[in-house]
Amino acid sequence: MSSLPIRVFLVEDSPVSLVILQRMLSSSTDIQVVGTARNGIEALQLIPQVEPTVICTDFYMPGMDGLEFTKQIMAEYPRPILVISASVQPDNTHNIFQLLEAGAVDVFPKPGAGLATDYELVKQELITKIRVLSGVTVFTKQRRFPVTQSPSSGSMPSGNYPTSTGSRIGLNTGPKRVLAIGASTGGPQALQAVLKPLPASLPFPVLCVQHISEGFLQGLVNWLKAECRLHVKIAQAGEVPLAGTVYFAPERSHLELDRQGKFLCSVSPLVDGHRPSVTVTFNSVAKFYGKAAIGTLLTGMGRDGAEGMRAIAEAGGLTIAQDEKSSIVFGMPKEAIALGAAQHVLPVNDIANFITSKVLPKKL
Repeated sequence: MSSLPIRVFLVEDSPVSLVILQRMLSSSTDIQVVGTARNGIEALQLIPQVEPTVICTDFYMPGMDGLEFTKQIMAEYPRPILVISASVQPDNTHNIFQLLEAGAVDVFPKPGAGLATDYELVKQELITKIRVLSGVTVFTKQRRFPVTQSPSSGSMPSGNYPTSTGSRIGLNTGPKRVLAIGASTGGPQALQAVLKPLPASLPFPVLCVQHISEGFLQGLVNWLKAECRLHVKIAQAGEVPLAGTVYFAPERSHLELDRQGKFLCSVSPLVDGHRPSVTVTFNSVAKFYGKAAIGTLLTGMGRDGAEGMRAIAEAGGLTIAQDEKSSIVFGMPKEAIALGAAQHVLPVNDIANFITSKVLPKKL
């Protein structure tokens, strides 16, 4: 591990927020704030001189906002960018996800003055995110998700996959097939790449688990809803998943299926450090849908989802992991591959086409 500090540059127009961020980061011996700026114009002048490892930026700033700043950074001085913003209201979060589309890696709620316990939790979460981002390799926006030819499918048979599990558990009143997706760091961009090409007539539902800072899930849903042809929403307990709809696990809740295939949203203990957990959802999908399940594990830190993907594979389902080259953080997919749970390893831009060409009917 390198002994050099992680060099962080802060772009923030609020003096109070800037002081709080500096105080938080100064508590870590492996992080050094090497510069600050009030807006994107000032930052662009300073960044070539200070050469930061990670850039943290707000969205709303005078002169040049975070979106234009991110676009220019990713075109001229590509660095991992963390968006730190108070804009977690539904009418503002779409703007935050435009920054991710422009090349930022992750989002984090702007810390404020609060209880000491809350301060410590937020501080540790922020430090952890910056440590993760310091190991991320980014490219100019044009190379963000390289488009390559899909590798040969090998043992993947052509034709349709089964449409029924044989009702091993109970009567499913919804579709007889499902696509389950798990993602963490870099997930919003990867989810966009996978979901956007899928047709509105997709004959089965999509269940998604995305690790994201609290308060940003609805913004992610709103952004993807505008980007995709599928309907996108947050799952609610008691719903039967419908074809052509993307469901996200609610914040702080595991997403599972009951014996009738309806959603269960539970606050049972964290799994692999997360709630919602990808593995919890994948295990439930494997149990209910069996060989009709499709499990896809995208970019992210840690190992959440690896055991769940193995459960889908062992149940006879189809499993796909995002490859290293197109992953922001090759953690979760790597763990699934190491377990032998990933039958196919693909660039993120090839996953939707792989599913539609191999699993779906020829005409939708």
